[in-house]
Amino acid sequence: MKAASSVILKWFYPGIGIKRWVGLSAFGVVLLIIGTANLRAEQFWLIQLLDALVVFSGIIILILGIKRMMRSFIAVFVPSSRGSELVDLLYQKKHLSRGPHIVAVGGGTGLSVLLSGLKSYSSNISAIVTVADDGGSSGRLRQQFDVLPPGDIRNCLVALADAPALMRDLFQFRFDKNSEFSGHSFGNLFLTVMTRLTGDFEKAIKETSKVLALRGQVIPSTLGDVTLVAHYKDGSVVAGEEQIPKARKRISNVSLTPEQPLATPDAIKAIKEAQIIVLGPGSLYTSIIPNLLIKEITREIAESDAIKVYVCNVMTQPGETDGYSVCDHIKALISHSSTRILDYCVVNNGEVPAEVLKRYSGENSLLVVNDRKNIESLGYRVVEEDFSMIQDGVIRHDAEKLARIIMSFIEEI
Repeated sequence: MKAASSVILKWFYPGIGIKRWVGLSAFGVVLLIIGTANLRAEQFWLIQLLDALVVFSGIIILILGIKRMMRSFIAVFVPSSRGSELVDLLYQKKHLSRGPHIVAVGGGTGLSVLLSGLKSYSSNISAIVTVADDGGSSGRLRQQFDVLPPGDIRNCLVALADAPALMRDLFQFRFDKNSEFSGHSFGNLFLTVMTRLTGDFEKAIKETSKVLALRGQVIPSTLGDVTLVAHYKDGSVVAGEEQIPKARKRISNVSLTPEQPLATPDAIKAIKEAQIIVLGPGSLYTSIIPNLLIKEITREIAESDAIKVYVCNVMTQPGETDGYSVCDHIKALISHSSTRILDYCVVNNGEVPAEVLKRYSGENSLLVVNDRKNIESLGYRVVEEDFSMIQDGVIRHDAEKLARIIMSFIEEI
């Protein structure tokens, strides 16, 4: 009894900001009781009108007190919402929680762009991300600390984050060349430290997700320490994601070593629950296909009743997809997985300025040719939409446009 009374008394400590709103709500209840009690009696109409006004005032005061009390609670647990209306916050949370279950498969910046657009429509988003990266900051951390590469995971975490912009910028902050952390991003280091503290990469991602208040979840496709291997048309072989495009040879196929890594249970569960599964956008051989080389993931996607969409890149990628048409991209996907891996292919039909194309051609990157008839002859449907944008002379995917295109498939469910 003493413990219970002590807890109750704590709510009335000075400075908590609750007492005044409790008192205001109590005053509203008192007015309601007084007003409704007198309304039952047969009285002069003017007195009845005054009693009605008392009841009305009691209702308004009670609502105001409860609203302010709830806002005080929310300000503590969700600091970023201090200026937001309670009804807006509740509506947003409820609305997003009713959104479709979407699984996005890939890696790199393309996947993170898609996720940043989708999070405005649903909080039931699962990003299944490759862990075959071995270049840059991720590769260095992988070698030095024996952790799975955090770079693509970090980008997806930031893309789905509901945390303040400053927190997102913090995770993307990259140290300059004059420091001992040259080339590393803060988010990569944070995930590495969390992995060492928890002893588990998957748990580190989940704890980081709480820090960033994610609208959805980010899942590594496997927890195995895998290496991507490219087999070229000329018979040569190169190991390592970073090295594959540098060979500048036509790729025959790619594989993982060790072979047949196990998929994470969360990835399989997400695919089973998915209503829409999106492959890409992103590097064909080094971001999307590595996930499909995990047999369990390919099998579950192929057997899923979800709508399966492949978002083809706007431009060819030097050293990876030189001279590829849209149909060539699809053939590479299904040769590494299954013919049932997709239903639709989304192709960009937006215009790209001639000067931008000229600059890209100097880097051996060309517009991906939309050979629609060849795609349809394979049994897949083509959706042509404008989802590109030019930013500082660079062709990028427009997150909002791409998200709207993906959400339009909801009508098919």
